[in-house]
Amino acid sequence: MALFALVALLILGTGFVQSWNSALFILNYGLISAIMALGVNMQWGYAGLFNVGVMGFVALGGLGAVLVSMPPVGEAWAAGGLRMVGALALGLGVIIGAIVLWRRAPAGRWRGLAMVGWLVAGFFAFRAVFDPAVQAIEAVNPAATGYLGGLGLPVLLGWPVGAVLAAGAAWVIGKTALGLRSDYLAIATLGIAEIVIAVLKNEDWLSRGVKNVIGVPRPVPYEVDLQADPGFVAQAEALGLDAVTASTLVVKLAYTGLFAVVLIALIWLSQKALNSPWGRMMRAIRDNEVAAEAMGKDVKARHLQVFILGSAICGLAGAMMVTYDSQLTPSSYQPLRFTFLVWVMVIVGGSGNNWGAVLGGFLIWFLWVQVEPLGAFLMQLLTSGMAEESGLRAHLMESVAHMRLLTMGVILLLVLRFSPRGLIPER
Repeated sequence: MALFALVALLILGTGFVQSWNSALFILNYGLISAIMALGVNMQWGYAGLFNVGVMGFVALGGLGAVLVSMPPVGEAWAAGGLRMVGALALGLGVIIGAIVLWRRAPAGRWRGLAMVGWLVAGFFAFRAVFDPAVQAIEAVNPAATGYLGGLGLPVLLGWPVGAVLAAGAAWVIGKTALGLRSDYLAIATLGIAEIVIAVLKNEDWLSRGVKNVIGVPRPVPYEVDLQADPGFVAQAEALGLDAVTASTLVVKLAYTGLFAVVLIALIWLSQKALNSPWGRMMRAIRDNEVAAEAMGKDVKARHLQVFILGSAICGLAGAMMVTYDSQLTPSSYQPLRFTFLVWVMVIVGGSGNNWGAVLGGFLIWFLWVQVEPLGAFLMQLLTSGMAEESGLRAHLMESVAHMRLLTMGVILLLVLRFSPRGLIPER
């Protein structure tokens, strides 16, 4: 509790020293980070699965929020929507046909040749339908739309849909990669994450690519609507706040309430799972797979279960993040950089302990946000006596941008040296 109180004091201090907008920004992203850390902790802390494709699942969660909440683009659907649906159905049929062919054809050289012929023919047939559909959709007002849009449903429905998309991708990856050694699993998950993000960046018909999807609907009021409400303006003035500041704080507090409800529910469910016979079995498999198999446990099936659950939680966090930002920016998903950050959260907090993962999410995100401005202040202080044209001063000031990664590395080393099981170790 003392460590959580320390993090709370740090966030409150940000409100008093900087601004309450900054404090609530850190708090809301801390809640999202804690949910991501919970998902990774479920995979690594419960089962010892080394997933370095976290950002791929987060990106799929964000895509789920967009596909559910954004309004459909009628012109794009009229231009090539049905052809796109047909192309996707054709691609799915080719995959299913390949699976059936491989299972039912007698083993031998002819099965391999038939498989190659089927896939090559299916690929060209798919592209023959897919490419014209893409060109027609992306030609519809590309500066503003150029994609199919979504279903126009409430954005909160996009959160579970994002989790389901991430879980589906995890099932596909798990069925093929969970039988591999941990290092190969890490390579496979990283590769899949890069593929997912590359698709989001390049398939404009689906996610607008690098043009970004902006204006994702919110589950909370808009600031401009609050500012136009005379009653709200009067209440803000009674508290000594201008309408703009008050509306921003109210919106962020509303997000805080939503995110906190999700985190509390996940913590409760995660603790129930960890302390159940299923959780004890998962930890037994993590500690000694050979002994668990000897006791009749299906290790691969259990690994698949926990891999899907952890990925679904990461997808949920991704959908929440897109909702909070009101935009999907595929170029912002950087697997190596931000996957490393989530792993630092889990390791520093204490892998295998749900409360440790939550603590790591809040603490590491706070440091990630605040280290750069604090580093700039420190460098200005250290170089205050140097000449303006000093090369050393210029070099030190340019190094401020690297303070975040340096600080994360130092914190990780210190924790591994003095508390190798994390700040809140597994019990």
